[in-house]
Amino acid sequence: MPRILVDGEAWPVRLVHHARSRRYRLVFDAARAELRLTLPQRGSAAKALRWASEQQDWLTEQVGKAVVPVEIGPGALVPLFGIDRRIEWNPALPRAVRLDGDTMHLGGPADGVGRRVERWLKAQALDLVTAESRDIAARAGLKAGRVGVGDPRSRWGSCTATGDLRYSWRLVMAPDHVRRATVAHEVAHLRHMDHGRAFHALVDELHDGDVAAARAWLRREGRGLHRYRFG
Repeated sequence: MPRILVDGEAWPVRLVHHARSRRYRLVFDAARAELRLTLPQRGSAAKALRWASEQQDWLTEQVGKAVVPVEIGPGALVPLFGIDRRIEWNPALPRAVRLDGDTMHLGGPADGVGRRVERWLKAQALDLVTAESRDIAARAGLKAGRVGVGDPRSRWGSCTATGDLRYSWRLVMAPDHVRRATVAHEVAHLRHMDHGRAFHALVDELHDGDVAAARAWLRREGRGLHRYRFG
């Protein structure tokens, strides 16, 4: 990935060629601590990068908002259910992650630790949101379609018109009440596809905690969940 110097520090730039683009567009993704540069489909990457590097005043202001990334590997801390867990790596152990209190134990090659932890977290997330979605939907007399997880940057969950539910797998890193409130929010969309008064009343009915507190946590801490990088 190309990089641009900002105040003497090299920042990664993700190049995006877009068929409908007629000019350069530079965006700073604070959660991922990288720049995203959109340019015409046949545009010159070299010229686009030169243009971007000339925007130093804007770049300096933007990178000041960056969340410091955390590279996940042996010895790193990663949150699970809102609690930091330390990764203890021993090459003699099985590759599969084993959770013991506040410690994640695993073996295998050291350079693949982050990716194995990520796969384990995604599996945990999928199991949890699937079970919780179906349980909450059943209690409301609703039926959920397919349940899946992904890694969107702009939303924590979604519900389609056909009843399929999808969540950010990073919710597994948040406290339990935050994840469950998000699930209740998406399940409520199975009945109300808007955000009207009836919808919010149903979310309050379906969630077993303080919905406002869960939303406040995501506004305050949610962006930080994207700073964890797994290789």
